[in-house]
Amino acid sequence: MGIFKQIREDFSNAYHNDPALTSKLNFLFNYPGIWAIFWYRISNKLHKLGLTRTARVIMGFNQIWTNIDIHPAATIGRRVFIDHGFGVVIGETTIIEDDVLIYQGVTLGGVSLDMHKRHPTIKRHVVVGAGAKVLGNITIGENSKIGANSVVVRDVPPNSTAIGIPAHTIEKGRCKDPFMHNKLPDINKEMFEYLLKRVAILEHIMMQDDKEILEKDLKLEEIYNSFIQSMQN
Repeated sequence: MGIFKQIREDFSNAYHNDPALTSKLNFLFNYPGIWAIFWYRISNKLHKLGLTRTARVIMGFNQIWTNIDIHPAATIGRRVFIDHGFGVVIGETTIIEDDVLIYQGVTLGGVSLDMHKRHPTIKRHVVVGAGAKVLGNITIGENSKIGANSVVVRDVPPNSTAIGIPAHTIEKGRCKDPFMHNKLPDINKEMFEYLLKRVAILEHIMMQDDKEILEKDLKLEEIYNSFIQSMQN
């Protein structure tokens, strides 16, 4: 696909990802993510032609204007949408495949100064929540979702949800509606609920020798062990 067809597709794609977009005039003032992709397409083309300095200058001005930092050598596929966009950083060796949705404050960064593939690969149909940091030469599998403010430092399998610092895969199976960030599991809440129940059971055991309570304690311990194993996977 030619560069101008890609740019037209980028602009039309915004209508499919943002119901707040009701006028073409909004593009000019309210969609820095669209303009960042627009200038990336041009600078990436120049970078491939060997005009690396010109490409970096263009993206430097783009960063000042949109507050989005994209290296011109990064690989960005079709219909990638950066929603709101402020504070997004996309490193040099990053690969973003088609139909990826990225929210504001996301960093696709490296953890090494070596001159090799040091930034993440984001597969098709991934949603990266606001403020998430995806670091290093790792792969986020197709149809996966990264929770807001998560720090991902290892691979995420396809059709999964990853949250936390560092991020853990806590749910598998493709989400029917990738925009529903309020459906992310709360692992801290689950841990506190476990601790409260465990304390209540232990207090009861200390007061009386109850076989039924002991059975509940063993069942709760099984739930805890399953939870810890899922966090380690």
